[in-house]
Amino acid sequence: MQVKEILRVKGNRLLSIDPGGRAVDAVKTMADQNLGSLVVFEQGRMIGMLTFHEILRAMAARGGALRDVKVSEIMMRDPVTTAPDMEVNDLRRTMLETGARYLPVVQDEKLVGVISFRDVAKAVLEEQDFENKMLKGYIKNWPA
Repeated sequence: MQVKEILRVKGNRLLSIDPGGRAVDAVKTMADQNLGSLVVFEQGRMIGMLTFHEILRAMAARGGALRDVKVSEIMMRDPVTTAPDMEVNDLRRTMLETGARYLPVVQDEKLVGVISFRDVAKAVLEEQDFENKMLKGYIKNWPA
């Protein structure tokens, strides 16, 4: 299974924020949209990611308040990315080795989606369920 197959099922809805935006507004957007990350765009180009991890770290460093903190102050710059044709096992390895919970999917220097660790886990589980059903059907119909 490849990353593009996960995106096809998941969809490639992207929400972004400007680096000059306020972190508290990003938190509201993430909470309202049930997202764990936002892509940071400047002049039509991805320059970073803001995830709940960066937000929590910023809050911990500031006594729990974000006040007027800008996205650019806390975002992850130049995040690890993946390509649509990357195999899921390689993607899982990359996510584990880098600690990334969200990876932007880039093709020809264009952002085409974001894959989360949850998306990967769900896709792998569904693929295994399908394979199990197929194997059980095969065994059930095995000639005696």
